[in-house]
Amino acid sequence: MEIDFSKLLLNYPYFIAMIIFCLGCLCTLTQHNLLKKVIGLNIMQSGIFLFYIAVGNIKGGIAPIYDPTLPEGTLYINPLPSTLILTGIVVGFSVTAFALALIVKLYNYYGTIYAPKIIRMR
Repeated sequence: MEIDFSKLLLNYPYFIAMIIFCLGCLCTLTQHNLLKKVIGLNIMQSGIFLFYIAVGNIKGGIAPIYDPTLPEGTLYINPLPSTLILTGIVVGFSVTAFALALIVKLYNYYGTIYAPKIIRMR
């Protein structure tokens, strides 16, 4: 099986987004510290954000702002993925704040944020 690196270089934002998402997933699944799990979730979110921005990009496109001086066949970048990313950032920030508040409560109650130790204490 031969790998065509020219296609990989052409689609590098998707490849980088996949790597970032997989690193965040690995961090979330392998760490026992709850704070590190939240950091892993944020890394996964960053990979998803990069993927959406890469999907909305058009090579040679410009910002979607109307300018009557531009020629008729001007390419514009799709603004919908950027809008979705703004919403995703707000939701991600809210989820992170809620998770950190839960971690603080768990630490106050159990005295640790190490998940297996909390499970043993229950």
